[in-house]
Amino acid sequence: MKLTTAQALVKFLNQQYIEVDGEEQRLFKGIFTIFGHGNVLGMGQALEEDSGDLEVYQGRNEQGMAHAAVAFAKQKHRKQVMACTSSVGPGAANMLTAAATATANNIPVLLLPGDTFASRQPDPVLQQVEQTNDASISTNDAFRPVSKYWDRVNRPEQLMTAMLNAVRVLTNPADTGAVTIALPQDVQGEAYDYPEYFFKKRVHRFERRQPTQAELQDAIALLTSKKMPLIVCGGGVRYSEAGEQLKLFASKYKIPFAETQAGKSAVESDHPMNLGGLGVTGNLSANRIAKNADLIIGIGTRFTDFTTASKQLFQNEEVDFLTINVSEFHASKMDAAKIVADAKATIQVLDLELEKVGYQSGYQDEIEEARSDWTVELNRLYQTTYGSEGFKPEVNGHLDDVLAEYEEVFGSSLTQTAVIGEVNQRIDDDAIVVGASGSLPGDLQRMWVNRRPNTYHMEYGYSCMGYEISGALGVKMAEPDKEVYVMVGDGSYLMLHSELVTSIQEGKKINVVLLDNAGFGCINNLQMSNGMGSFGTEFRKRSNDTNRLTGPIIPIDYAQSAAGYGVKTYTVKNIEELRVALEDSKKQKVSTLLDIKVLPKTMTNGYDSWWNVGVAEVTKNEGITAVSIDRAQQLSKARKY
Repeated sequence: MKLTTAQALVKFLNQQYIEVDGEEQRLFKGIFTIFGHGNVLGMGQALEEDSGDLEVYQGRNEQGMAHAAVAFAKQKHRKQVMACTSSVGPGAANMLTAAATATANNIPVLLLPGDTFASRQPDPVLQQVEQTNDASISTNDAFRPVSKYWDRVNRPEQLMTAMLNAVRVLTNPADTGAVTIALPQDVQGEAYDYPEYFFKKRVHRFERRQPTQAELQDAIALLTSKKMPLIVCGGGVRYSEAGEQLKLFASKYKIPFAETQAGKSAVESDHPMNLGGLGVTGNLSANRIAKNADLIIGIGTRFTDFTTASKQLFQNEEVDFLTINVSEFHASKMDAAKIVADAKATIQVLDLELEKVGYQSGYQDEIEEARSDWTVELNRLYQTTYGSEGFKPEVNGHLDDVLAEYEEVFGSSLTQTAVIGEVNQRIDDDAIVVGASGSLPGDLQRMWVNRRPNTYHMEYGYSCMGYEISGALGVKMAEPDKEVYVMVGDGSYLMLHSELVTSIQEGKKINVVLLDNAGFGCINNLQMSNGMGSFGTEFRKRSNDTNRLTGPIIPIDYAQSAAGYGVKTYTVKNIEELRVALEDSKKQKVSTLLDIKVLPKTMTNGYDSWWNVGVAEVTKNEGITAVSIDRAQQLSKARKY
């Protein structure tokens, strides 16, 4: 069958299917496009002539459209994938951040950047970066370290092995991520007589890998020797759709579980064994139980530094680790006894084995007491307002004058925690909340009460600023019948919100809950809590006196800006306005934006956790010196690897 390389690629994508637990569907939902000279006459021509069942979407920013594709696959539990095509040069380079986000989170996405001419005849072609030491290098080589599979199709016939390998990786839950296939623009249009069998229907299966008998024996021997185990519920629990099995298992053997960012909402928050978020962005109950646990059972988690509090969280001298993960790489972390297998299948088998020996944990009232103490603190966070009794700014110090300045500029004294509590209580039970960066992931992991499974979507493997709006679009495309709320700070909103326009274009309503504190508030907290002053993190004008960014706060009307896109907008400066906006936004058919003015330093703080960040060991600042000394003391309590 004589086709161009691009035409053959489109035809191949249409013939890929995925089967999970006996249910079959198309692997590729669609393809995001931003056309330029490197792809419009190749991939563009092929899609215009015959896109098959692929839905073609128009992006606004290459990073944004690729992040939407990542979020779509994440919300689909990796069972369906999007592709993205860009032009050469800056168009391709814009997708690098999204590729890294996908790979860090083990989420499949297919990237098809245009490339320079394979023939090299017109070199240097427009947007080409010339390397004097290697003429074969292009911008697309930068994708190599952030892709799980990378290839360049320099001849039409190379497409066949490239795409077979691409789909192999995209459908491998143990080692998936970004797949990049670089397409030189001349090769996209070149013809080749492809064999018919390249285009046969292929059904790829997610097989639920079973644990080996030896792995099971080791796990049971370890587990039954422990009295205070704690399960860490990671993203693998959600992707395996093992939430129900985890609930039954935890209740049956009275083993509490704590959630990572990716694992949150695998199970409802009110489950008696659910302690909530763990680690640096964790809450009081989970971290308290974790410190005393004698066995940590990691299910589908990568054990990042936020989850382990830089490997300092688990303080029991007798603590051991057991991991359940489809990835041997992740299962091998923390020197754990490991089960390399599917989470759902493994929980079911472990249940059968523990039932035989009549196992029960040794917990008495510790779980209930920890959950109760956190409920009291959570209610305080919901109700605390600026200046009220119990108000504690995240960073201690002389902040009265600073907060008064923000209150005057904003005309608002709203706290971030009160806003989150109000949103959480007023949106529909099955609505999905999306987030990614700044202080909001910490607040949401601690405070957000999910009443239905799979309603919490947080990108925190890469904590990528700018993911939020694009991610919300991807989530809405994955679950069009549910309301989607994206929680985003002003710093991240300014970095990337272009796919808000795409949401209008596609009729995919998202609700943007924008918390404006006039700065990069999370990092401002980090520097000040580590002995620094506020430096380069607040949105202020340059001062003529200091020649630094210490002048007046810059007020921005985000509602007015978004209204120009066709978004229904609201300006919110008090709780009553927030309630009215939330109720009215539910009635809208188009995307909405709530421009909420909140005071800085009104987030949550760490609860019995520590995070290892680099601190200057030589300084004139006594505060930083004290932090450096404390860091050394904390490191002495942490595991070395």
